[in-house]
Amino acid sequence: MTFYTESAEQTIGLGEKIGSFLRPGDVIALQGTLAAGKTTITKGIARALGITEDITSPTFTLISVYEGRLPLYHMDVYRLEGSADFSDLGAEEMLYGNGICVIEWSEKIMDELPSRTIVIKLSAENEKRTVTIENWTYGDFTL
Repeated sequence: MTFYTESAEQTIGLGEKIGSFLRPGDVIALQGTLAAGKTTITKGIARALGITEDITSPTFTLISVYEGRLPLYHMDVYRLEGSADFSDLGAEEMLYGNGICVIEWSEKIMDELPSRTIVIKLSAENEKRTVTIENWTYGDFTL
């Protein structure tokens, strides 16, 4: 499925729509260049989970945990060297737990993620974004 958004608020809205379908144990692998909208779409996912805290990129903390109707584990693996570093984080408990994992820069660690992982690829030109969702099993939806 491919969607096009023309503002940050529309991208958040798409994230909220995606988040409304998510179930315990879902893993979202976000991929895209710097400023493609990875954290922006995560804000919408968090909103759908009832999280009211401000969502920021966990670039330096690596993992941020937010509590909502389900826990949200927001990871940024940009600074990791690869899969071995990711394994050392102890993220397996989160990947196979009862929360939602959203992983920015996931292309670095795809071999560590479950086969059921939902991949969301983002590209941006100014505020306009193309968002492609792969391995989505919840049926089609519209924005």
